[in-house]
Amino acid sequence: MEKREKKQYKYRFGLVGKTISYSFSRGYFFEKFKELKMPNHSYENFDLDDISEFKKLIKNSHDLVGVNVTIPYKEAIIPYLTELDSSAQAIGAVNTIKIEKSGLKGYNTDAYGFQKSIEPFLKKHHKKALILGTGGASKAIAFVLQGLDIKFVFVSRTGKNDGYTYEQLSKNIIKTHTLIINCSPVGTFPDITDKPKLPYEFISTKHLLFDLIYNPKKTAFLAIGESQGATILNGLTMLELQAEKAWEIWNSKEMN
Repeated sequence: MEKREKKQYKYRFGLVGKTISYSFSRGYFFEKFKELKMPNHSYENFDLDDISEFKKLIKNSHDLVGVNVTIPYKEAIIPYLTELDSSAQAIGAVNTIKIEKSGLKGYNTDAYGFQKSIEPFLKKHHKKALILGTGGASKAIAFVLQGLDIKFVFVSRTGKNDGYTYEQLSKNIIKTHTLIINCSPVGTFPDITDKPKLPYEFISTKHLLFDLIYNPKKTAFLAIGESQGATILNGLTMLELQAEKAWEIWNSKEMN
């Protein structure tokens, strides 16, 4: 792997984030380039201690075509961009950037990935949702729910964005909000026994639980929901869909 990274590639892509050695994206695109027989393409992790390092990364990477953006920089990266796609502008968070001579354009493919992955599982009674977490990913989820005419409330430790704190979640709130989406990192490997602090005893067969986390495949949040009869979904399909949408954005006829 080390020798592969030192090779000079014609088309470079990557992931911008912090502490991202676990990332799904690098392995996904490595396999994609291998399958498509694209030896001149690479995908790297750009692990930045601070978002201010992004400017230097771009300046020193003339062969960089596009990057994905993950926690905790989906919002902080916006001031470094030249332009925003209309969806990214509306959401207020970016997870995909196309790099061209004219500048850097930001997109949000999280919204696309989430909508396409959850739509087949939505039922008529999924009218209200709880969004756990208030970071950049939660903004994309809120954008999709608004478009689907599903009312939502954010849940966080502080009650940010006019939402609930975890301590405020009652039997009635859980019973009436039959869609619960975890956008927080709670439960991610290696802390697989952690889970959002919900009154899980009130979750029922009417509930749909979606966790943006994909490692582990079944988080403690999803496992306990499943034990209560809820339908559960992890974030893997969403990630695959958003990655393909990012590739579509980056791709052009000039690349071969």
